[in-house]
Amino acid sequence: MEPCERKVKLSVYRKRHKDLVQFFKMERGLVACTGTDGLMQTLNHNPLDWRLFIGSSKLSIKAVPLHNGNTLPSIAVGHSVHNVLYENMKIVLEAINYDKFKWKICGNLKVIALLFGLQQNIAASFLNETAKLSLFITQERLAC
Repeated sequence: MEPCERKVKLSVYRKRHKDLVQFFKMERGLVACTGTDGLMQTLNHNPLDWRLFIGSSKLSIKAVPLHNGNTLPSIAVGHSVHNVLYENMKIVLEAINYDKFKWKICGNLKVIALLFGLQQNIAASFLNETAKLSLFITQERLAC
């Protein structure tokens, strides 16, 4: 028995990223789309129809434009493997040319606190207290 019949057609899409690689740059733990306007043009997207989501974990920062109507897939434009600090977030925003588009930024409370200038230990403390308050409210609701 043959693995594929003669009428089966196979397609390989492993090279579909080739025309987009030119817009990205990688150096010292940061991968960023330095040609965001070119990327948007190539994908036939209007940059004004997007907002910027910044996600963070303990060890990395990710910047991903999300379509305002949620009809188009997200595009990863920045990733840093450095600690989540204001300085590192600023490097990511500068690398993706945030000043050119001025997208609205959305993210978790920690990211927003850092962008507003709260120091990391203050932001972490604030988040810890917020979590305690949320747990207290939940427990109170369950007790009723």
